[in-house]
Amino acid sequence: MQIKKLKQELKSYLLIAMGMLVYAVAALGFLVPHKIVGGGATGLSTIIYYLSKETVPVGIAYFLINVVLVSIALKVLGPKFGIKTIYAIIIGSTFLSVLQPLFQVYFPNGIIDDKFMSAIIAGMLTGIGIAIALAEGGSSGGTDIVAMIVTKYRNVSPGKMIMYSDCGIILCSLLINLDDGYQKAIQGVMYGYVMMGVVSYTVDFILTGKKQSAQLFIFTDKYDRVAERITAEVNHGVSVVDCKGWYSKQEKKMLIVVVRKGEATDVLRIAKQVDPNVFMTMNTVMGVFGKGFEEVKGVK
Repeated sequence: MQIKKLKQELKSYLLIAMGMLVYAVAALGFLVPHKIVGGGATGLSTIIYYLSKETVPVGIAYFLINVVLVSIALKVLGPKFGIKTIYAIIIGSTFLSVLQPLFQVYFPNGIIDDKFMSAIIAGMLTGIGIAIALAEGGSSGGTDIVAMIVTKYRNVSPGKMIMYSDCGIILCSLLINLDDGYQKAIQGVMYGYVMMGVVSYTVDFILTGKKQSAQLFIFTDKYDRVAERITAEVNHGVSVVDCKGWYSKQEKKMLIVVVRKGEATDVLRIAKQVDPNVFMTMNTVMGVFGKGFEEVKGVK
């Protein structure tokens, strides 16, 4: 059991590292070269990088910003502040520091020239990177930490606090784009907001999709055999409900099964193998709470 737990933890840390690598590529390959600020610690680091005449690398600024925030968070939030978040910040800072010189040599003007497409692609990649880190219990730091600190003392939702912080940081991108004219500066802000929207959608899509479950209603005369195989092979409980077909006026049994979305095909396959004439319906369930699924939070 200890070895299995160790392997799971190692896998978790490797996934967080992979997420932060994607996060760093999004920033250095699509945002920084085009002076697009997407919010968070990376966005603030981009502003510092250009205001310092490119003397303070993005990775260093990102690390220093998060060191200050983590120090405050440890004092305010105490031991519950996640070690995986600190790990993600260190890994993210390392990737940003190591990769920036390489991107400056091979992609000095960004991976693609079009700013709008860069904002879209960066939003998708950033969302993927953040979602991977969040799914494993980590975080990219920055405004996430600010939200955790503020919500401890103020009745403001973390999501709103992150949005307010990111909007303010993106607006500050005017400072680094004014040299290109007012029109370019305003466009830069718009690109930042587009990127932020794509990030939000991508994170929600990945995390919600991962948690989605399926509820299946199965009508079959061989309900007992279907139920036994589902219990044995899919390792989920099955509820048997008495029902009556109004058209046929026959008493029947209906099976109700709730499984992870990826397990739904196994249930469908089993039911079809046992009874070729089986009748089934399947609905997507956004949240399932209880044993074998998500923990009910915030309720004592």
